[in-house]
Amino acid sequence: MTSLAEMTGLEQLRLFAGIDTSTIPNIGGLLGMKIELIDEGRVSFALTTRPDFANPMGNVHGGICATLLDSVMGCAVHTTLGPGESYATLELKVNYTGNVTTDGQRLTATGEIIHVGGRVATAEGRVVDERGRLVAHGTTTCIVNR
Repeated sequence: MTSLAEMTGLEQLRLFAGIDTSTIPNIGGLLGMKIELIDEGRVSFALTTRPDFANPMGNVHGGICATLLDSVMGCAVHTTLGPGESYATLELKVNYTGNVTTDGQRLTATGEIIHVGGRVATAEGRVVDERGRLVAHGTTTCIVNR
């Protein structure tokens, strides 16, 4: 069996997609993220809103969309890594375009690579609600450790 250190980032994410991670502490499990797509340079995750995502005004807290975006954009970068390589988010920019209710709405986030260089990678992402309405979008800059 190949170890994680010997696998590419794309192979690692596809492996994780096939494993029941509900018992492993992680942000995706905490928020109930479901993997929709893992492809080279493109990743989609979805979640369903719930009352404990609320901000003081009763809508979904902006941190939920920010976390979705950070996850899909970072994982888009992850798909481009070679064996033994890693990355970390250096910068995250999020724009909100609408509020989201906490009553079980499905949000889908997609992240795509813009550029992968020797040490820096950039990606962009979008979050849409179940009607396809854009609710947030963003960009990230990641440092790649080769």
